[in-house]
Amino acid sequence: MALDVETAVSVRYVVELDDAELGAFTGCEGLGVEVVLESREEGGNNSFVWQFPTRLKYPNVKLSRPLGPESEKVLQWLLSVTTGFTRSAGTIRAMTASGDAIAAWSLVDVVPVRWTGPSFAPDQPKVVTETLEIAHHGFTDTNSKY
Repeated sequence: MALDVETAVSVRYVVELDDAELGAFTGCEGLGVEVVLESREEGGNNSFVWQFPTRLKYPNVKLSRPLGPESEKVLQWLLSVTTGFTRSAGTIRAMTASGDAIAAWSLVDVVPVRWTGPSFAPDQPKVVTETLEIAHHGFTDTNSKY
């Protein structure tokens, strides 16, 4: 039985914000949503507590990668934000090593939260990495197939 399904092995995440392409990242954390519930106790009902959904919460997304030539794109985007900005629409695409898109997430109202550069320690040689943290106000439908 042959499987023709593309799996998420050796994935990179390509990030685009409006007209700025930030490049490919090797790590992506925080894509998700939480439904905030409000509890209400009903008098005389001891069997359960009512749970009502109130709003959605979106965690910050943390993107990481080894430092490289594409790091300049992040710096340019962050510098453009310091002179005033409008919230961006963004897309994160999960890509295979061969360049095929597996999945995509379109984000609404993207704003930068934090950029963390590499830590240099001469006694501990390792790959230097950068991390970009962004906040958003939810997901929107991706009109195209990845």
